[in-house]
Amino acid sequence: MFRNMAASLIKTVRFDKDAEGAPKEAGRIVTTTAKAKELRPFIEKLITLAKKALPHEEQAAPLETRAEKNSAEWKSWRESDQWTKWVATKAPAIAARRRAFAALRDIEAVEILFSELAPRFAERAGGYTRIVRLAKPRLGDAGERAMIAFVGENDRVKTRRAAPVVVGESEAAE
Repeated sequence: MFRNMAASLIKTVRFDKDAEGAPKEAGRIVTTTAKAKELRPFIEKLITLAKKALPHEEQAAPLETRAEKNSAEWKSWRESDQWTKWVATKAPAIAARRRAFAALRDIEAVEILFSELAPRFAERAGGYTRIVRLAKPRLGDAGERAMIAFVGENDRVKTRRAAPVVVGESEAAE
């Protein structure tokens, strides 16, 4: 159940607004409060895993070849020392993708996790999701509903208001 919920939450980051059953807002799903609280650490661990793979993918990018597979240029790159270096630097990123796939069992969700969510939260130390309790209970069993959403894009920015000027008693007497 948590695999499906996690994959659904991740997939809402990238969706077609015109598609049938598309979410109203990107990066959020509605569920019960208890499920949202259990889902949160599952999702956050996956994002942390994807973030740890980012430096390895960036280091491997310059060592990669752009040649078409099985061409003469690609075969010479494959036999070179550069391929060995590429494999050594890319291996931790591939292992992280495999671990994420083992947890999610959804190729599209893993792709979104590593290509969009990891770079989005690269500078953030943690707390990638928030849970907001909803006022209306679920119809049928009156279960308490909550929305779990990724933080960041549609956040409201709090602005500090200037402190109100208090007129002192001595000034008021004059």
